[in-house]
Amino acid sequence: MASYDDLVQLKRGAEEILVENELAERLKQDRPLRVKAGFDPTAPDLHLGHTVLINKLRQFQDLGHEVMFLIGDFTGMIGDPTGKNVTRIPLTREDVIQNAMTYEHQIYKILDPEKTTVLFNSQWMGEMNAADLIQVAAKHTVARMLERDDFSKRYTSKQPIAIHEFLYPLIQGYDSVAMKADVELGGTDQKFNLLVGRELQKHYGQKPQVILTMPILEGLDGVQKMSKSLNNYIGINEPPDEMFGKLMSISDDLMWRYFELLSFRPMQEIEQLKQDVAQGANPRDIKFQLGQEIVARFHDRAAAEAAEAHFVARFQKGAMPDEMPEVALDSKDGILGIASVLKGANLTGSTSEAFRMIKQGAVRIDGERITDRDLTIGAGSTHVLQVGKRRFARVTVN
Repeated sequence: MASYDDLVQLKRGAEEILVENELAERLKQDRPLRVKAGFDPTAPDLHLGHTVLINKLRQFQDLGHEVMFLIGDFTGMIGDPTGKNVTRIPLTREDVIQNAMTYEHQIYKILDPEKTTVLFNSQWMGEMNAADLIQVAAKHTVARMLERDDFSKRYTSKQPIAIHEFLYPLIQGYDSVAMKADVELGGTDQKFNLLVGRELQKHYGQKPQVILTMPILEGLDGVQKMSKSLNNYIGINEPPDEMFGKLMSISDDLMWRYFELLSFRPMQEIEQLKQDVAQGANPRDIKFQLGQEIVARFHDRAAAEAAEAHFVARFQKGAMPDEMPEVALDSKDGILGIASVLKGANLTGSTSEAFRMIKQGAVRIDGERITDRDLTIGAGSTHVLQVGKRRFARVTVN
């Protein structure tokens, strides 16, 4: 039987639990819960933003519950309309299958393969005929669909909504019926879809699932959600040095958000680290601990230690200052030339000086010397720039 501590652990980092007392009651049952989370294979690589949900699955797994990792190979071909103001272009079957194959390998860097059931929603959706799908659609109304914020906005502004977009939350909800889910996890942006699953289960005579939503992880810029398209992400398959360097580039404030949502440390330890910083500890040293943990999880301890050593060496063993100016620059068309970045960050007095310093090999980005004067930096990214031995700035391009 689950303890009160189990519920406290599962609530860590969660945005909302619908309904919390239902989860508490189910945890008392003398059986493992069936815990579901679904991912559409829209890209071949997972990033740390995806792992917020996967980490929570691991917590359920460690408490003895049955984790069901659903790969939405069928829904991926529809295209999730969540947060979109235009109809999303569906993926081809070939794209979905190729991406899905990489997901199975990547999730086992966090989940225990012996305790994880991987499912594909084409297993049941592929067997449905048109009449079956109509029967599912009959259990939900257009009025309820239009309660969803993005649908409502598009309808009000007379932007088109394709019929197949209504099918997406309906099929995601039916997945919960097919899987007999006790609990479904999702990001805060998925709340509507998760609630559809809860309602459909009632129609099919099942006890409605408990919904646990997790916050959307901010990317390296600390503002927009982590996304490959925004180039503010950390991929879980990235090399150790690159992963460690990116983690070191986040702001000191964002570090605590990453600790809460990505670290497996107990919250008491994280609170102690906060107190250490308040009492004068160097935030950079605390960030080293975060980098070590994350890199070791996706590679190994030796790789994590080597990545920290390489990072320190790149910054000449302490030449990187503890504090540096924080600069935000607006981009044109999503990119900004390196010379404009250096001038905008007051690291050079002019773009011509910037080009001269690059030619002299005196410019570094995240510790790496650059020689390409045509280099551009994409919007949504944050980097530590260095000119010479003493001029530093942490620059975010918006």
